[in-house]
Amino acid sequence: MNCISCQAPFKCESQQGSCWCFSLPNILPLTKDANCLCKACLIDKINDELARLYKTKSNSELVTLAAQYQNQFPVEKLDYYLNEDGYRVMTKWAHLKRGYCCGNGCKHCAY
Repeated sequence: MNCISCQAPFKCESQQGSCWCFSLPNILPLTKDANCLCKACLIDKINDELARLYKTKSNSELVTLAAQYQNQFPVEKLDYYLNEDGYRVMTKWAHLKRGYCCGNGCKHCAY
């Protein structure tokens, strides 16, 4: 199967009920022509949707949305990115999933 966005080949196992994409937040609106994306393109699309939600939802609504993904394994470019020194930097989404401020003055703290 090829990604509808970048044409990269990837393996989809959604018909078997255990595709890798099931581990990502299910926050994208459904469309009639829902087609599969590769992991990189799907993460980009989820981040675009999160950016939209950050502008339209209250912090408490965002915390409620993120809470259902709290125990989900961190995904690079969704929950964190690597800075120029190679350190992990948590994203706003990761902070929302945590559900509280740790008090360390994090760059993308949602609180």
